[in-house]
Amino acid sequence: MIPTDFLPPALGPQRTFALVAGVERYDISHRWNLRGPARDALRFAHWLTGPAQVPPGNLRLLLSPLDEPEALDWPDAPAMAALRTAYRPATEENVKAALLDELPQCDGDLLWIFWAGHGYLGPRQELMLPCADARPSQIRHLNLDSALRWWRTDLVKHRSFPLQAALVDSCRVDAPRDARWNFGSTDYGGGSSVPGRRQFRLYASREGEAAQNDAERGAGRFTEALLAELGGRSVRESVSGLPVAARSIHRTFRELRDRGEGWQLPQFLVDRDWDACSFLDDDLAAVALPRAARLDQQAWDGLGALFEGRELPRCAYEAYAWAFKAAGCTTPVGGGLPGDGLLDVVQDLDERQGGHGGMPLAVPFVRFLADRAGTAGDAAWAGRLKDWVDTTRERLALPVLPPPPPPARTAVVHVGLEPPPDGGPGFRARMWLRGERTEHIWESQGAPVRLETVREELLRQLALIGAAPTDGGGAGPRAPGGVDRIEFHVPYELLDTDFDQWPVPRGPAGRHRALGLLHQVVVRCPQERADTRAEWHTSWRWLCTRGGRHPEAVRVVEEAEVTDVLGMELAERPAPACVLAHTTSTPHAGLLEAVLEGGVPVAVWRRGGGAPPPPLLDLLAPAGPDGRPDPGALDVLALPARVREVRRAAAGAAADGQCPPGEDQLVLLWDDPDDIPDSRSLA
Repeated sequence: MIPTDFLPPALGPQRTFALVAGVERYDISHRWNLRGPARDALRFAHWLTGPAQVPPGNLRLLLSPLDEPEALDWPDAPAMAALRTAYRPATEENVKAALLDELPQCDGDLLWIFWAGHGYLGPRQELMLPCADARPSQIRHLNLDSALRWWRTDLVKHRSFPLQAALVDSCRVDAPRDARWNFGSTDYGGGSSVPGRRQFRLYASREGEAAQNDAERGAGRFTEALLAELGGRSVRESVSGLPVAARSIHRTFRELRDRGEGWQLPQFLVDRDWDACSFLDDDLAAVALPRAARLDQQAWDGLGALFEGRELPRCAYEAYAWAFKAAGCTTPVGGGLPGDGLLDVVQDLDERQGGHGGMPLAVPFVRFLADRAGTAGDAAWAGRLKDWVDTTRERLALPVLPPPPPPARTAVVHVGLEPPPDGGPGFRARMWLRGERTEHIWESQGAPVRLETVREELLRQLALIGAAPTDGGGAGPRAPGGVDRIEFHVPYELLDTDFDQWPVPRGPAGRHRALGLLHQVVVRCPQERADTRAEWHTSWRWLCTRGGRHPEAVRVVEEAEVTDVLGMELAERPAPACVLAHTTSTPHAGLLEAVLEGGVPVAVWRRGGGAPPPPLLDLLAPAGPDGRPDPGALDVLALPARVREVRRAAAGAAADGQCPPGEDQLVLLWDDPDDIPDSRSLA
């Protein structure tokens, strides 16, 4: 705690002013909305006007809640009742009016700035806090660093506000370098600096880190810890005790990390105390981070040789996530790899270091790659990777690593159909079974066969494999767990065929079930990818390196967007990797042509066209904090299983009379370029 004679003699509630802002709803997109900041702002305002006894007229309260303002939990107090009629929306105009026009004209000793909402770092690492009226064309925001520089100048009354405290419950992640993220350039300028003004900053996250928010409770973890520290303190007690409170918050978040409930340590940045010195300097031992060993030059030299010319393997994100688990840490917020190359990923892991057990994160990452390389048949590279792990562990005296989890075992039947060369009726058909290895299990002979013949043969093969009942004998099961997925490799004209509705004998009394209820059923059209093979592979690789989840991975296409240029638009970037069709006409009217031209590997539509009620995003994606479906949380790599769940739910509802038959008519295009058993002609 700083000496009380450090404080202005007249400092008290009457000479304390504050800007308090909580932003939950943003004009830019419903995906930005989050629940909690408005409640956090109200609770901080309640502390100011309650235990701190600051007059409500000294506060500028800005709120943009997710729900109606009347639905907020307003504290029952006269001061809060006054603020309830005086608050304003958290728009850029209101923020600038309050912070740069109104408050500087007041005569006070202490300024509080409390902000809860989103936060991004600009190119110069300035903290940009988006306002409620942020739009794609212009993300209106408060540049906090520029505003705090402005508050240190003589544009504020010369003898006013010697103490200024900024408390920010937001992320501090880099703003994407994307033309659609137009923050513009905001600098409020300023006059000459005034000696003696002191600023205290306390952030909920360090640079590059995300702040945790509890959507169910409507509270930020940082604000929870902050208010617990402030408790019933007065203005003078709270100001003099801020460094001590920050240390306590630091310990709280360190305990969260030790319990495995948070990766970041701390999940906030304590910047400086009132003397502009790091108040952690006098007690470094008490707050020292548990450091793991870092890679030495010999390890880096070895990785340089191992990774030269290697693209990111398909398992790279799995390896990245497992490295944190193996080292006793939680995977960082926001899925996806931190770079586009193996060395970039290892550099990120090395900078983060590891858990309290002393294991550098890079070592389990390489160990996982070695395990998967061996499974994939690249024994030479797997051996070199394991040698690097062994020698690095021995040289750095690292603990023993647990074995990586084995790859998920799946059994997939591929059904290939090709029209005959003479253009006549029927199809040439072939089937493969891919499990631990891939084997050719059947091929049509002689004249082309009808789809009914293909169906009968598929059922026979499923019975032989051990995935479907059979009336006769036959060989024993070749896939102990049964067939997980059936993939139909078909000509473009068959993409909308109802393969998932093929009846399968099931149970007594001649009962049948649809194929798509018993197995994951997808369609594929790899032969149409010849002209966009590079885009197709790039998009799939992009999806895999982000663990199947990313805000830009999924795009919902409406009827009006299906134009002649949609395919070229989809081909411009790796994202999206999945298209959900919300169109009223059949996909053959242009949507599927655009998907294939754009190299998009995954698409979902309703068979026969018709905008699905409810929209596909509502069916497939989990709800976000605002209760709406969140495309960024949709695991595209798990869509085959998710579509089967939707089919089963729709079939059950139809059986109960709760929805009309046919609501399960979803088609999933699933073109994994790394899993094509045989591309040779069936001739």
